[in-house]
Amino acid sequence: MRKMRREGLAIMAAQTVANHTDPDTSVDLGPAVALSCRECGTRFALGPIFACQECFGPLEVAYDLPAGDPEELRKRIEAGPANIWRYAPLLPVPADVAGKPNLNPGWTQLVKADNLARELGVTGELYIKDDSGNPTHSFKDRVVAQAIEAARAFGFTTLSCSSTGNLAGAVGAAAARAGFRSCVFIPHDLEQGKVVMAAVYGGDLVGIEGSYDDVNRFCSELIGDPLGEGWGFVNVNLRPYYAEGSKTLAYEICEQLGWRLPDQLVIPIASGSQLTKIDKGLQELIKLGLVEDRPYKIFGAQAEGCSPVSVAFKEGRDVVKPQKPNTIAKSLAIGNPADGPYVLDIARRTGGAVEDVNDEQVVDAIKLLARTEGIFGETAGGVTVGVTRKLIENGVLDPTLTTVVLNTGDGLKTLDAVAPTSGPTAVIRPSLDAFRSAGLAG
Repeated sequence: MRKMRREGLAIMAAQTVANHTDPDTSVDLGPAVALSCRECGTRFALGPIFACQECFGPLEVAYDLPAGDPEELRKRIEAGPANIWRYAPLLPVPADVAGKPNLNPGWTQLVKADNLARELGVTGELYIKDDSGNPTHSFKDRVVAQAIEAARAFGFTTLSCSSTGNLAGAVGAAAARAGFRSCVFIPHDLEQGKVVMAAVYGGDLVGIEGSYDDVNRFCSELIGDPLGEGWGFVNVNLRPYYAEGSKTLAYEICEQLGWRLPDQLVIPIASGSQLTKIDKGLQELIKLGLVEDRPYKIFGAQAEGCSPVSVAFKEGRDVVKPQKPNTIAKSLAIGNPADGPYVLDIARRTGGAVEDVNDEQVVDAIKLLARTEGIFGETAGGVTVGVTRKLIENGVLDPTLTTVVLNTGDGLKTLDAVAPTSGPTAVIRPSLDAFRSAGLAG
């Protein structure tokens, strides 16, 4: 099954190059020097391709990272702007990227969650990395910011994507800011808040009848058709560059912790790319000498109604069997996650795990995070907090260590999840007697 999927990716990659230009090493993508296959290590020139034409494995960006005194690099980063471009020396972007029209996401809050820690029985340090503070209120702004710079370099004129919602809004906003045309594709039954947010930026928004996996398959066909010529699909032909945006979460977490690694991280899984790139970012910081090399554990979090990676982990399998999604956590509802096998590798290598929670637990966790820390996370945040609680209760996550839990989006996008159980405490007449009678004066 995994080989068949890779063969399909290789065909699409070849079509992508044929429909655009040959990969070009003259493009300015900063320290990026090549694309490298994650399976066989074969290198390719920088270009709009995403699958190895030797073994069909996925490609990722290879770098010539800065050498020299780690303290000097720390100072250089700390002197940079309060967004992801402070890490430009470690990303596939031009050195002058901060001067171009971009949404400039990143440098979001790392909240020390003492109230939540008490509720969960955590005695170590517990933090929420709250990425709802990005320009379109999700971590997707980070990855799109990288993709749009690659799109500029390769001469694309239209920015596109397949999306479960957050990415569609991020692409629409970034394209509007940078002067690109956008056309994004979503499942027809997304949360209304995400539909409106994707549409308001003025680009084309197309609903596809079916699940995200159906949307993704359609986009894969379009990218191999003349209709898709000149289109940069951020999570297809620009995927190697796009995915690197998630590394900035790792960089920020460690810098905000005083240039140290957390002991444990709980990360949501949709395609799995965010988790794998956070691990890559941590490893790069270690290699550069910016943080002390010591063990850390990575835990993946899924919703029970779409938990192919969690099921594979629990069954001890290396192959992730696709599922048909059925969960309120629609931003994570990818039944055939491309990076699933790599998530399994990382969870096992670091001594972590992959766990899931049901929809009721997701809603409870959203409300718990809001009640204890004043952070209204979307359903993906409910998944990570819910999984954190479950891992602690099951004795899998150590409550005495420093733990970082990711909230990747704003709860205002997924109001339907909590609306049935969230409303006025009381409805009263406008009088003091009515207020006293309601028992709220205490």
